[in-house]
Amino acid sequence: MLILLSPAKSLNMAPLQRPDIEPTRPRLVEEITELAAIMKGVSVSQFAALMDLSVDLAALTHARAQAFDPNGALEGAKPALFAFNGDVYRAFEADTLTPAQAATAQAKLRLLSGLYGVLRPYDAIQPYRLEMGARLANPRGRDLYAFWGDKIARQLNADAAAAEVDIILNLASEEYAGAVDRRALRPEFVTLTFKEEENGKARVLGLFAKRARGRFARFCIDHRITDPEELKAVSVDGYRYDESASKEREWVFVRPQIRPQKGA
Repeated sequence: MLILLSPAKSLNMAPLQRPDIEPTRPRLVEEITELAAIMKGVSVSQFAALMDLSVDLAALTHARAQAFDPNGALEGAKPALFAFNGDVYRAFEADTLTPAQAATAQAKLRLLSGLYGVLRPYDAIQPYRLEMGARLANPRGRDLYAFWGDKIARQLNADAAAAEVDIILNLASEEYAGAVDRRALRPEFVTLTFKEEENGKARVLGLFAKRARGRFARFCIDHRITDPEELKAVSVDGYRYDESASKEREWVFVRPQIRPQKGA
């Protein structure tokens, strides 16, 4: 199976000290180049409005857009799995991957991106910020969902065929999973949802859900999970499969809500 993750808004672009990781170039170069050109025409104030950014973050995003070079050298970029630095990726702990585990991740893990479309873990990215939900006008429509159309699904089809798998495990957020055109997608698409239970009621809590996505992705890599059905029988970070709350392709995992200890 292939595993999908969302990207992270925060980045760690410090040089990677992993001689076993050979950076690869992102694919979908034509689309990346087109989006990069559009972004260069976006002002600081427009970036602030597009993604609800502070003035400082909008200025940084603008500067990165101006410096972005689709054909830039790999030396100035960093493999995506190690560059993304949000809650999902801190829970995944890519820095602790063995060479064999990293190779498995390169083959089985795919990272969705507003700018790059679909990234492999070793694909070297430059600093950027472009959220999939941003309503960035482009020749194909008013937002990035229109821009990407079925291209992300078609790339995933090709990756699944190359890996000889017919299932995609979706651990991406709704914002990013929405960019995968299900009508064009050939593999089965199974989404996991993570909830915290308290007083008999289960609900999604954003921070915990993000961490759970990272932990489940890492569990699948570490244990070489090839069929999502295997996850129904295990407990990962306290989450267990809840059959009564699940649907055919939308599986719910629940754990007792964790509360901070007093004085912590």
